[in-house]
Amino acid sequence: MEHLLHRAIRRQDDHLLDLGCGDGTWLLRALQAHGGVTAVGVDISGEGFDHVLGEAARLGLEDRLELRRQDVAEYRSTRKADLVLSVGAAYAFGGLLPTLNAAREHLTEDGMLLLGDCFWEREPDAAVRAELEDGPQKYADLPTTVAQVVADGWTPVYGYISTIAEWDEYEWCWTGTLARWALDNPEHPDSDLALQMSAAHRASWLGGYRGILGFVVLLLRRTPPRASTEVS
Repeated sequence: MEHLLHRAIRRQDDHLLDLGCGDGTWLLRALQAHGGVTAVGVDISGEGFDHVLGEAARLGLEDRLELRRQDVAEYRSTRKADLVLSVGAAYAFGGLLPTLNAAREHLTEDGMLLLGDCFWEREPDAAVRAELEDGPQKYADLPTTVAQVVADGWTPVYGYISTIAEWDEYEWCWTGTLARWALDNPEHPDSDLALQMSAAHRASWLGGYRGILGFVVLLLRRTPPRASTEVS
């Protein structure tokens, strides 16, 4: 992610907006690497905000970072962003195209969008598709996904596809952290539920979508109207 941010942040006074920022760690890293950059992160959870804001204060960056606990689909920015990030949060907007529409509303005229979303590495069986597309968000293969983005008026200027090793690291950390907490806190009323959730997710991953579901991050700019017409 750091090398993607390095490509995406063009000026030392850029303003960043992360829609679905998690705990805000990536924004904090962006501020550390780029003096003068300001950032707002929005996430419905808010988990980890206190820790990251504490780190920002320790580093003297607290006046450049704002984290808001709010539904990203309802958030309305008071300042246009030079870079909007939305990585793995398309479900919150109802899918890929609604995410692109939402990002467009927050961007400056020459702003860039760092978009991360899933795609099918290969055609899933009916059970895997039903499990992972049980809401409004639907996936396509990588060429179709990029074509949908381009047809919506965006030009990819860079991209990165997660490797299977990166997927595995993410999944082992996700399931392992939950399981570790459950085992360390056996008396907690949610301990059994956390252990069950970890086991269920691990089974769904290893026995279902591992090697089938991929993840791509695209760095996008708006396509000029004339260029869009010529391509079509």
